[in-house]
Formats: sequence, structure tokens, C-alpha cells
Amino acid sequence: MKRCVDRFVHQILCCDSYSSDAQPPRWRCCSLAHKPTFKTLAFVFCVFLVGFYLRLQWIKAPTYWWEKGIGNEDYKSNLSGVNQYRPSDATCPPYFRWIHEDLRHWRETGITREMLERARKTAHFRVVILEGRVYVEKYMNAFQTRDVFTLWGILQLVRWHPGKLPDLELMFNCDDLPVVRLNDFWGQWSVLPPLFGYCSDESSLDIAFPDWSFWGWVELNIKPWRKILEDIREGNKRTKWEDRVPFAYWKGNPEVHRSRKDLLKCNLTQHHNWGTLVYAQDWSKESRQGFKQSKLEDQCTHRYKIYIEGRAWSVSEKYIISCDSMTLYVKPKYFDFFIRGMVPLEHFWPINDQSKCHSLKFAVEWGNNHTNQAQAIGEEGSKYFQENLKMEFVYDYMFHLLNEYSKLLTFRPTVPAGAVELKLETMIGSAVGLTKKFMEDSMEKSPSKSGPCDLPPHDPTVQREFQNKTLNALKQVDIWEKEYWKTQRKGKWIWD
Repeated sequence: MKRCVDRFVHQILCCDSYSSDAQPPRWRCCSLAHKPTFKTLAFVFCVFLVGFYLRLQWIKAPTYWWEKGIGNEDYKSNLSGVNQYRPSDATCPPYFRWIHEDLRHWRETGITREMLERARKTAHFRVVILEGRVYVEKYMNAFQTRDVFTLWGILQLVRWHPGKLPDLELMFNCDDLPVVRLNDFWGQWSVLPPLFGYCSDESSLDIAFPDWSFWGWVELNIKPWRKILEDIREGNKRTKWEDRVPFAYWKGNPEVHRSRKDLLKCNLTQHHNWGTLVYAQDWSKESRQGFKQSKLEDQCTHRYKIYIEGRAWSVSEKYIISCDSMTLYVKPKYFDFFIRGMVPLEHFWPINDQSKCHSLKFAVEWGNNHTNQAQAIGEEGSKYFQENLKMEFVYDYMFHLLNEYSKLLTFRPTVPAGAVELKLETMIGSAVGLTKKFMEDSMEKSPSKSGPCDLPPHDPTVQREFQNKTLNALKQVDIWEKEYWKTQRKGKWIWD
């Protein structure tokens, strides 16, 4: 048998094109005279070893392969092993129970085509998921890139749980405020429009859905949640809790709502010490300076951090509570999808919105005189996000919400004439700058290795117990606070 020359792989193996028509062409050793050297054999062995490791996923292909379509093919090849979902052994976090509550208005009637179309007048876009493909029909432009990254998030959900999502059709609103007011449809239960959005309140029907910033907020240079959560975790390690500034800290845009303007009155001055340090954030100036003073991981240096709503619920919520600082949570009007699993005095300290300055002063005084308890509350709040709001659970929440929603549809979803299919290659290919980077950073490189977590059943008793626990904690803080100011007026020191 003749051996092959020691040069390149394509010179060692060549195709036998003279095989019979009944057999496919075969690769054979080229008929050359020289023997292969050790260098050639080592090269061939290394190529074989790398290919073997890639096949077993012991090593991963470089990230840039994805941009060229190679990683996407690898993703598709992984689907064969993921389609056989093994059940998840994890129960979903408690806030998943609110999915049942958010959809209860349509439990008796179901969702008809007429109901869905009624939601169109306030929707920014319609999403249709059909046989695992995502289609979108846009009606109006959203503020900044909210719609872009919300749609990107839905596309990543399909990649994370491939073949699991049912066919469905929904309307989505990207504004801050909920828009479907319950009073507008009182007594008209058969025509309630189902509309997804980022938050809701007790007098609205809007269905709370994860906001766009989980995949990045380009305009404020805020990284995707998975990445920024890691950065904040590292930032927490820089300053021990007992070494942090013993004041309450807030930095944000006060112009979006009068409640935030009121907060500025609580700032530390020569005449008043409310225990707070409040700063107005000029995002236009910050943008021009490259966001050097607004890195979230650098803002975990105070024992207490203040959360206060803006025009509606605020994206800042999850970043503030993740800081290990005890969050002073000004009484909210709105709720997002995850906050309804958090408990006062366990994950945050409640602040009276009608007397912010006095309430903040008491909270800081209490914390500085009960440092172990204050530190524990701060760390429990941060732990809540690290464990219960990982991107895996964000996708699971999206899955269960859409899955339960689809069960209520009384019509067959169809792709409207004006819709276009949402494709990964198209979205990344048309993106530039930070938008492209955040898409690449938040792109799911492989499907989930397990099924979604187990959705807790609808249980009104459990929800009532949670609400009672919350109310009792609020009452306790109110009693402590009134007693504190009562003793202050008498000139006594309450902690003696």
C-alpha cells in the first residue's frame, strides 16, 4: 500500500471519483511516494481531537462563529438532544402564582378574537407564535428601543424552550403606564381586551410581562440582566456592609414625577438631617460623558438605598434591591411581575409615601441601631434576585404566562397579512453599535437542558396568607414609626 506525502490534510486524503455508480465517492489515501512526518501526524491528531471535544461540548465554539451562522447551526444540532425534555425538579418561585390572578378576568369567558382586536388601539405591536415561529405586526413606534428588545426577548424565549410554546396571538403595549382601566369596562366582561405590558395596578387589567431591560437598555448603557447581575454581585464585595456610608442613597431623574421631586426635599442640608443623600441624574450629560458616573455596580456603597416609582413602576427597582443595602421602598402604586413575591421587613423596608422625609429618617435611625437586622434585610433582598430572578426563571415566567394565556384563546391564531417573521439573523444583522452588542451578549447560545419549573397551582388561600403577612408587616412598621416620633417630640431617645 502506498503512503501519503506529509503536507496538508487535503493532500493526505483525496476523493475517489471513480467509484461505481452504485456507491458514493470514497475518501482514500492519495497515491504518493513519501512517508508522513511526525509533524503531519500530530496535526491530524489535533484536528481530530478538537472536533471530538466540540462534538461532546467539552469545549465551545468561539462567540464570533455565531455571527457567521456557524454557532446557529451548532444550536440547531443541539435541539435533537433537548427535544426530549426531562421534567424540571424545581418549583417556580412564589411570584409565579400571580399568573393565575393576572388572567382570572378571562377565566370564565375565555379570550375571543373580538376581545383581542379591541386591544389593538393601544398596542405597539401584535405577536403571533405559530409552530415555533415568531411573527410581529407593528402598529406604532415605541419609546427608544423598548419594542426591539422586548421582541428580542420573546425570540430568545423560543430558543431557550424550543418546541414548547403553544400557538398564540397577543397584543403588547410598551408605555410606562397601564392603559386598560377596569372602570372603562365595568359590566362589559364579555369584551375585556387582553393587553400585555410592563406593569399594572389594582385598577387595571394590563398583564405584567418582563420589561425590555432584561436584555439590555441601550440608551442608558445598562447591560443585559444576566451580566449586570454578576457585576453588581462583584460590586457588593468591594465594601462590607458595616463599612458602608450610614445614609440612604438615591440617584435618578426627579423630573418624571412629582413624588420624586418631593424626595429632593429630604436631602441632607445644613438645617435638616433626614439621613438621606439624594442626587438628580442628568442622563443627557451622562451620555455625553460616556456613562462614567452611572455604573450600577459602583453604587453599592451605602447601607440603605431608596426605591421610588417614576411615571409608573421603575426599571431601577431590581438594580437597587440587588445591592445588599437595605432597600427603603417608598409605597408603590404599580407592580411588575416579580415584586409580588417580596415581603416587607424580610426583603425591604417600607416607606410612607405621604411623609417620606420623616419615614426615611426613622428607617435610617432604626437601621443604624439594629445593624444586624438591617444588614439581614438588605442581604435577603439581594438574595431574592440572585436566586429567584435569574434569567432561567425570567424565561420560565414568560413561558408559563404565555402557556396559560394560550389556554384561554377561543380562536385559532393566524398570521396577519402585515406581519413579518422575526428571525435572529435579521435582527442582529440590522443592529449596530451597542444594540448589536447587547443582542450578542443576551443571545441564548443553547436551549435549556431541562423543562420549565413547575408552576404552582392557583390557590387563593396561599395568596391571602401572603397579603396578610404583608399587611401585618406594614402595620408593624407604622406602629414603630409613630412611637419613634412621639418620643422624639418628648425629647426622649427611643433606643435607650
